[in-house]
Amino acid sequence: MIAAPVTLMVLVALGGALLSFSPGRFARVGRRVALAGAVLLLAGGVLPVGTLLLRPLEDRFPQPPADLPAPTGIIVLGGSIDQTIAASRGRITISDAADRMTEAVILGRRYPDARLVFTGGANALAGSALTEAADARRLWIEMGIAAERITTEDQSRNTDENARFTKAILQPQPGERWLLVTSAYHMPRAIGLFRANGFPVIPYPVDYRTLGTDADIRLHTDIANGLGLLNTAAHEWMGLLAYAIAGKTETVLPRP
Repeated sequence: MIAAPVTLMVLVALGGALLSFSPGRFARVGRRVALAGAVLLLAGGVLPVGTLLLRPLEDRFPQPPADLPAPTGIIVLGGSIDQTIAASRGRITISDAADRMTEAVILGRRYPDARLVFTGGANALAGSALTEAADARRLWIEMGIAAERITTEDQSRNTDENARFTKAILQPQPGERWLLVTSAYHMPRAIGLFRANGFPVIPYPVDYRTLGTDADIRLHTDIANGLGLLNTAAHEWMGLLAYAIAGKTETVLPRP
């Protein structure tokens, strides 16, 4: 939470506001700090900063060709099911990354012999013994996918574990073709980790947040959306950097 830029901006503004009640010159400093935090929040929400940070990530790996040969299987990374709400309401709830789940069903029908693989464990904050993988399996079955085609990995808590644990389950063989479905902005990090774990996959990006045109260079009229894009972009770039520094990927920004 602290690493999110929007949270930092709010804390700066709040800290300045509290300091403004201090006596003497500290009050003046507080007012300036509060104003700086407010200006940063407004700028982050209105200016296309988040969009411009996400754009190179989403453009990094293009869509596969329409005549893509039938794959052995389709791997879908977790992060699209809101387990907290699902546990509270007693029904599967898809988040704003729903494209991961729906595109997998579309691909599953296009390639009827391909396996569908979901990798994603439990959210500790959900307060439920059920995993995201269990919810994904149930959702796919209810959407018409045969249960025998579905494989789930339910122990991973991050993208590195997605790659390692999925490889251990699938034991991919030379000549097999595995599609990797995840959000376009997350694809560089995912590909880097699957490569580092010796699991070659074909990127199939979905869930785009940018237009990919000059229209991306525009002011946001929805400030909350602009700040959300900024947080998403910052999180992804920090993830790329952290994995590279930790030696889990070969480079900060993997190439196609």
